[in-house]
Amino acid sequence: MSTDGSRRRDVTVADVAKAAQVSKAQAARALGNYGAVSDDVRERVLAAAEELEYRPNELARSMNTGKSNTIGVVVGDIENPHFGLATRGITDTAKKSGYNVILINTDEEQAAEVDAIRVLLDKRVDGLIVAPASSVETAHLRQVRESGRPLVLLDRAAEGLDAETFAVDMGGISYESTKHLIAAGHRRIAFVSTVRTNAPYAAGMKLDSSQISDRLDGIHRAFDEAGLPQPTDLVRLNAGDADSIMRITRELLHGTDPATAIIASDGLIALSVVEAVQNLGLSIPEDVSFLMYDDFAWTRLTTPPLTVIAQPVYDMGMAAASALIRQIEGRKPSSPVPELVASLIQRGSVGAPKNADALSQAGS
Repeated sequence: MSTDGSRRRDVTVADVAKAAQVSKAQAARALGNYGAVSDDVRERVLAAAEELEYRPNELARSMNTGKSNTIGVVVGDIENPHFGLATRGITDTAKKSGYNVILINTDEEQAAEVDAIRVLLDKRVDGLIVAPASSVETAHLRQVRESGRPLVLLDRAAEGLDAETFAVDMGGISYESTKHLIAAGHRRIAFVSTVRTNAPYAAGMKLDSSQISDRLDGIHRAFDEAGLPQPTDLVRLNAGDADSIMRITRELLHGTDPATAIIASDGLIALSVVEAVQNLGLSIPEDVSFLMYDDFAWTRLTTPPLTVIAQPVYDMGMAAASALIRQIEGRKPSSPVPELVASLIQRGSVGAPKNADALSQAGS
């Protein structure tokens, strides 16, 4: 079919009907595959639609059928490889079942998440997968549930919300990894996260992220079990861009009682912390040990390779999408929910602190 390079008018059902020499109603039934229509009419309509490069109006179709074959996905930071990999798991699974995905990034802002969900509902998506910016402020998510639209949570839980949630048990793996650092001789262990707060961290304070709360609980439990003082002063939240992480790293390593180990809560923070350590003229693990969440290819290419907490992120996205599609299609679970378990992968970035002997005596 020839074009003159200009923006052509969208082909309508009426155009297809005219080309096929049938009524508009007959063309609509043939294109929508509903109602009574003869084989001859169907063949003529489909041939005309192909010749004219007709594309159905999906919004109109969804208004007629109540289904758009579209899933809405809302995440906090698509630049974070963690969410990128989870989204890949979602889209791969959705595609196999005939669903398209609309992805919206919120920059971990509550107001942006509320707007994103409103936009997706206006677009008549069949269901939503949300990684909540806040595990506490969840009124907009409860409204989705009350509307009857299928909803699945990804990576984080939401208080008081009855929704299937696909996330890793962060408390257990945080406890295990902290014990690993303590066994190596560390007592001054820092934790750096992007989660936003209006005040410096204090033990027991309410945090927006259930994931970060669970990780800090795991750290506290390991220190309590070892009978050691909590390094609460080394918890740094509100980590943002590389400059802020550089400042935080400098404070942690050049303070009066510096950190001997740093835990980064995600891959983006990890990259900035490693760069900051190098810019300070320090080495890992000789000057500071390092551990991070998520296992990406680059963590095995550094010198030394980094000790990581590996999460089944892609599987988490697949499981969330499968559960949502099952809800959309009104099917009951046919098998138990897959267990999502993280693991500590020990490499070369954790060693004994320089003052290990003194710390060992102090802890005994």
